[in-house]
Amino acid sequence: MLTLTLNKSLRRIFALLVLCMGLGFATSSVYAADEKSSQEQARSMTGDADLWRDIKAGKAGYSTYKGVDAGVLVNVAGNEGKELRNTYLKPVFAFAFVGVFAAFLVFYFVNGPATLSKGFSGKLVFRWSKADLWIHWILAISCLVLMLTGLVIMLGRHFIAPYVGDGIWAATIALSKFSHDWSGPIFMVSWLVCVIKWMPLQTIKLYDLKWFLVVGGYINFGPFKGKHPDSGFANAGEKMWFWSLTIFGFCISVTGVMLVFPMLDLPRIWSMLALLIHGVSAVVIVAFTIVHIWMATVLSEGGMECMVSGYCDENWASQHHNLWYDEIKANGTLKYKE
Repeated sequence: MLTLTLNKSLRRIFALLVLCMGLGFATSSVYAADEKSSQEQARSMTGDADLWRDIKAGKAGYSTYKGVDAGVLVNVAGNEGKELRNTYLKPVFAFAFVGVFAAFLVFYFVNGPATLSKGFSGKLVFRWSKADLWIHWILAISCLVLMLTGLVIMLGRHFIAPYVGDGIWAATIALSKFSHDWSGPIFMVSWLVCVIKWMPLQTIKLYDLKWFLVVGGYINFGPFKGKHPDSGFANAGEKMWFWSLTIFGFCISVTGVMLVFPMLDLPRIWSMLALLIHGVSAVVIVAFTIVHIWMATVLSEGGMECMVSGYCDENWASQHHNLWYDEIKANGTLKYKE
């Protein structure tokens, strides 16, 4: 009887030990599984962070589409270029329009125009052919359209969009983009003809430096008053304008083609560089265009007549372009308007 009771007690103890061992094993298994899951989750989070870091850095992945930069999800060059454009290019572009114009406006009220010291002679001297006039005005009008529409495209969201309805702003920006794109080819063709036809007249001479030293004879006060520097067919200011238009007109034309035709499938960094170079070139051309308009019209008495009829007053020719005037008198090519 005692033996039977002892055996039952031993069996119970053994069963209890087995149960405890089973519970311990199950607990350790659950703990191990939880630990493994936590490690896998941590590795997954680390991998996701590394992946996102690579994406933000512009690292290329794999895509079944085989276009340029198809595997790059984040355009790093575009983001950096946008920051440069918004931080530096936009304010400079606005200054080129408003600042340069305002500076010449103040100069005009302080100095006044450069008048003809001998007045108008009444005799008109041939200066520009009909072909020259056509080239000039086609180039001028297309350039002005590009300048104004470019101003709307770059800065319109700051000084137009907040003050008009969404519909008006949408129509304005769409019309500006359309006009800008279609004025571009006209500008490029007339620019090329202008460069080829007028380049022989724009060679730099030593006397051009003296023109700058006396500010072209446009100053009506102080030691510069009454100074009329030597000048050939084109004065030093006109030559500076021409070569600026030649160099930056080329840049703005090439980059404009790159921006208008996305089917070229250029790398994103090229597209952003094209946009920045296009903007910088536009700033230079805008500034020089405003200077050219002021000096050729308001600041130069009798200057506008040259590009309207192709003839200039004889006293204007002798005062502002004396070397050219002396040359055509000497070689017999001086031609008066009948």
